[in-house]
Amino acid sequence: MALPRPHRFDVYIAVGGLLGGLLLVGIGLSTRPADDPVTLFDGPWPVLVPLTVLSGCELLRRAAPRTALLTGTLAVCADVVTQGNLSTVLMFTDVVYAAVLYGPLASARRIQWITGLLTVAGTLVPFAVWRVPEALLIGVVVGVVAYAPASTGWIVRNHRDAAEAARLRAEQTALLAEMDRAQAVTAERARMARELHDMVANHLSAIAIHSTAALSIDDPATSREALSVIRENSVDGLAEMRRLIGILRDGDDEPAAVPTLDGLAALVEGARANGLDVTLDASHDGTVPAPVELAAYRIVQESLTNALKHACPGPVTVSLAERNGALTVEVSSPYGDRDGPRAPGSGAGLVGMRERAALLGGTFDAGPEGPGGARWTVRATLPLREGVPE
Repeated sequence: MALPRPHRFDVYIAVGGLLGGLLLVGIGLSTRPADDPVTLFDGPWPVLVPLTVLSGCELLRRAAPRTALLTGTLAVCADVVTQGNLSTVLMFTDVVYAAVLYGPLASARRIQWITGLLTVAGTLVPFAVWRVPEALLIGVVVGVVAYAPASTGWIVRNHRDAAEAARLRAEQTALLAEMDRAQAVTAERARMARELHDMVANHLSAIAIHSTAALSIDDPATSREALSVIRENSVDGLAEMRRLIGILRDGDDEPAAVPTLDGLAALVEGARANGLDVTLDASHDGTVPAPVELAAYRIVQESLTNALKHACPGPVTVSLAERNGALTVEVSSPYGDRDGPRAPGSGAGLVGMRERAALLGGTFDAGPEGPGGARWTVRATLPLREGVPE
């Protein structure tokens, strides 16, 4: 398998080490004299072999650090039996450093242990054999050449890994923050869509139905009555739109006057004015939390809007009751084919009511009930406190 291309910085180190070694050979500077007992090959030329090999190992210091270390170890051992070259030793220390820094984690740990044991052995064994203080210098040399660069590489590797972990944590934190922001924006858009739909759908539905009746019935009195209802709903719808625009402009979470259950009577009266036969049966002890009040009000409002648009002639009942720590909202209207004018629907109202109940941890269902499915019933259960079982 072909090795990856050497890093540019590694090429600079290899070339610099080779040229430095050649300069030392040219000026006759070596680490040992020719008559040293350890020197088996005297003269300047044998020094070039380990020097060239270590220079080649520098090219592999990042691409193949373990191969570079094994080959470099053999080369530095060969350098010991020559007159020696300082550049060869320096390049070997860099290869040890790179093997710990760039090699696998297991290899880095082994190199730490091996170089440490060699340093201890290089200190104790020569002193035990020769019994002279100068023998301790062998361990110092081994420590400087092997253990010191390995320890430096380990320290740098730990700092680099810590910096990388911090960077990844920062990226993860930024990603989570962006996800939270996107979810918050989506939730806010859904909330405003529900508010917009619930506030104006009732008025627009009444306008659509009565305008259709005014156009289809050639009766001045009926047309005048329909136009009066249209005007009233137009004014109310415009007021609701202005209020919503004010909320969006000012950035408030909720309008100053949040709809409450006390406003259900006026809501039902408005539905009666639009032509629905509505009765209200509401019983609660007055301790309903504001979010639950708002959700219940909007669910009743949207249910009456749907009854105005789709229900057959007949009684519409609205009932609210507290049962088992929850507020139950139920709206029932006649269901079947309708002969009169019908306003179009998109299904967004049912989605909004289901979302309102789900946000409070409650339940919602809507559909035909009774004999032959003659009644359309909307039923929502809204917990009055957290942890209330559904």
